Amino acid sequence: MIRMRTLALAFAGLALGASGAAAADGRQLFLDNCSACHQVTGKGIPGAFPALAGSKVALGPAPAAASIVLNGKGGMPAFRDDLSDADIAAVLSYVRTAWGNKAPPLTAALVNPVRRTGKRENPKAALTAH
Repeated sequence: MIRMRTLALAFAGLALGASGAAAADGRQLFLDNCSACHQVTGKGIPGAFPALAGSKVALGPAPAAASIVLNGKGGMPAFRDDLSDADIAAVLSYVRTAWGNKAPPLTAALVNPVRRTGKRENPKAALTAH
């Protein structure tokens, strides 16, 4: 019985460690790809780059947020060629839980169908990431 509890606790620890790593990866992906415009604070630059802290888009339906990151919007670059489904899920999960935001995280399984069905907003005018 004790051995079963020890195994259960070990698996729980691995699961917690994995989710913590995913959150850390999402933060790092945000810092590497998004913070120059949206700022480390998530407050953006008024009149130029929208805030993500309290954003209706960031906190809204997950497929819509994934579509914007994948396909770009306005002056925002499309990240579909630069970030995997898991990366996009991680960065959006970070955004949806940082700066007081309270929205459920995303998974790669949710991002993938958005990637398959979406298109860049305007391929000729859209910026590309990096």
